[in-house]
Amino acid sequence: MPKRIMNSGDIEVTNKKEKYLLTVKRLRSSNFSKNLPFLILSEQLPEGQVYREFPDGRIELQEVSARGSRYQSRVIHVLNTVEANRVRREYGLL
Repeated sequence: MPKRIMNSGDIEVTNKKEKYLLTVKRLRSSNFSKNLPFLILSEQLPEGQVYREFPDGRIELQEVSARGSRYQSRVIHVLNTVEANRVRREYGLL
């Protein structure tokens, strides 16, 4: 299979993705340093579900709902190590 040569548009998109990922990693690190969880939104999850990663390494699948101006969440599943690392890898967090 011949190698594809990247044009300037490809390089620009790659640079933007790298900057985005760097920003996400910094925000995640900042949250953890303050003992706060990090929210991982995924288009692959059903509406109203999110991953929430905690400073201790735990990732929970949670269902979030609004009641008026208040948000409530409930834990659906605590991911095991393999599942958690898959999510981190998928979103470039490893």
